Amino acid sequence: MGKYDVVIVGAGAAGIGIASMLKDFGIEKMVVLERDKVGSTFDKWPEEMRFITPSFTTNFWGHIDINSVVAGTSPAFSLDTEHPTGKEYANYLRLITEHFKLPIKENTEVEKIDHSKDNFTIHVKTFGGQETIESRFLIWAAGEFQYPNTDIFSGSELCLHNSQVETWGQIQGDEVYVIGGNESGIDAAIHLSRLGKKVAVLEGSKDWSEKTTDPSANLSPYTIDRLSEEMSNERISLVGKTQVKDIKLKNNEYSIYVKGKKEPAYQTQVPPILATGFESSLVMVKDLFDWDESKSYVLLNEHDESRKTPGLFLVGPQVRHENLILCFIYKYRQRFGVVANAIGGHLGLDTSFLEQYRSQGLYLDDLGACGEECPC
Repeated sequence: MGKYDVVIVGAGAAGIGIASMLKDFGIEKMVVLERDKVGSTFDKWPEEMRFITPSFTTNFWGHIDINSVVAGTSPAFSLDTEHPTGKEYANYLRLITEHFKLPIKENTEVEKIDHSKDNFTIHVKTFGGQETIESRFLIWAAGEFQYPNTDIFSGSELCLHNSQVETWGQIQGDEVYVIGGNESGIDAAIHLSRLGKKVAVLEGSKDWSEKTTDPSANLSPYTIDRLSEEMSNERISLVGKTQVKDIKLKNNEYSIYVKGKKEPAYQTQVPPILATGFESSLVMVKDLFDWDESKSYVLLNEHDESRKTPGLFLVGPQVRHENLILCFIYKYRQRFGVVANAIGGHLGLDTSFLEQYRSQGLYLDDLGACGEECPC
């Protein structure tokens, strides 16, 4: 059994980012638990998928690379690319791990977490068998891309989730239906169209004409540019307000039924592509958090700490404060300093050390100015 001050679950962008800050802060009794290997979620991206946010080496001028999660690092500098692939970004995270000698336990799967006053007991499974780890503080950084959302309507198990695609070149047939019109759905449509296939994107609720300055709520400029270019080839159809309710397979043909119609709206011999997102990893620790009325996000205090379980912190794209959504790396990384400050205060450390991170966009504790729209 190991005993630590801090245990971090997840060695993706959020886990590596907060671990690097805490180590720099001087927290030594810390470990990061990863069920696979560092950056493994990014390794599983389709070969053609790239970051929608651009990387630039701007640290010299005092602005951290928009895809960085650690001060003084830059994917643009390390990888020599503006829009990294998943595998490239995973390599960036591993470079950070090696450079800062982060304490990572790979191939360590968290199975259960017990909490008592001022103590967490984490039950894990490793190649060596079962093990328990104790910690005063627990940081949940397991992300939201672990469990594909494949059980959303009748017959959805007949589809192929976009996370199961290694490369879009593996998709057979000349006509493909993509269910879901957010970033991953449009990205799939673009790559399939580039392969000469006709693609229909079926979206139940999204209105592509709506626009907000919150990048979590609309398509990125990078995606809009690529979509506009590909639309000129007249192979992509965007079908809005079309909610799929059922898919049936008969004689090697998939029939797609939509809300409001009794007969199949579409038929195809190619398994439809699900671009319906993922279920949150928070399902594993759901009882350690209070949830909003719709059960869509957890309730956190001003330190991104569970209101229900003291000492349990959340970092990553699932952090939300009412209408402020902190997904995407360049948003949620701003809360690393908030979590580090809260833990450091409890451990009696000099938290003034963390002030250096404010100018680098890694320590935002005042959300009052967030949510403002651009005037033009």
